[in-house]
Amino acid sequence: MRDLRIVFMGTPDFAVTSLAKLIAHDYTIVGVITGPDKPAGRGRKLQESAVKKYAKKYALNILQPTNLKHPFFLKKLASLKANLQIVVAFRMLPKAVWQMPRFGTFNLHASLLPDYRGAAPINWAIINGETQTGVTTFFIDEKIDTGAVILQEKTKITSDDTAGTLHDRLMVQGAELVLKTVRLIEEAKLENKEQPDDEEIVLKSAYKIHRETCRIDWDVPVEKIYNHIRGLSPYPTAWTNLINGDDSTLLKVYASKIEYAAQDLENGTIVLNKNELKVAAPGGFIKLLEIQLAGKRRMQINEVLNGLKLENLAHMS
Repeated sequence: MRDLRIVFMGTPDFAVTSLAKLIAHDYTIVGVITGPDKPAGRGRKLQESAVKKYAKKYALNILQPTNLKHPFFLKKLASLKANLQIVVAFRMLPKAVWQMPRFGTFNLHASLLPDYRGAAPINWAIINGETQTGVTTFFIDEKIDTGAVILQEKTKITSDDTAGTLHDRLMVQGAELVLKTVRLIEEAKLENKEQPDDEEIVLKSAYKIHRETCRIDWDVPVEKIYNHIRGLSPYPTAWTNLINGDDSTLLKVYASKIEYAAQDLENGTIVLNKNELKVAAPGGFIKLLEIQLAGKRRMQINEVLNGLKLENLAHMS
């Protein structure tokens, strides 16, 4: 049985669950690496990362480097004498960092690698209408998400899942997989599997999502629009422009529902009934259930309609 000395690297809530799992099973955490405090909110006060807040509860040694290649940080990291590093929702590591520990550095990724390598695997799996995804642990190498796979576990994606619900499920499932991976390393029972070369397969990508990625295209089939909305909910959120007379207002969509129907309305046309707002698209309508107008709070559609006056030619664009 190996005596493990672990450095844990992570920043958001997704990583906290894995760190908590390791602490609950009495593993030795010699250091926690997380992002620098950042200004947030109206007062722009410095906010600590979720991982830092959790690590402070257990008086863990916390490092918050701005430059992972800086000699001072590398010297400090080496002084921890870790023999294993675990990365969950952090940033890309330089070789000087990931090759440092004797037993390597492994990462938890929220997809079934090699598919959905990249920054937003949860979002893209839903946007693309996948019915299955999962979590993977793998050893970090010089490229992004290409290292040897250690373990994988699958999970179903339901038609009602959003990026938020799937995130929370994979967060818990991922923490269990991290624990299983650590135990394999501890017991020297690893059987790694190299990922196939990119030239051998057609990969599905999980590239970073930008603002324009989130814009709803009312000219694509209703099912694609529905998947787009739930794949970006609650963050970063799908959006569209509400054109109401001479006014154009940004509108975010958090929840919707498909209504399949034969109709010949122009795409983006708003159909308004009592307590119901739906938008025409190829194959039917998208019923808006939960939205947020610019400058307003997030609301259910019936709340919005109570104070919203739409002109006859109002539409989405």
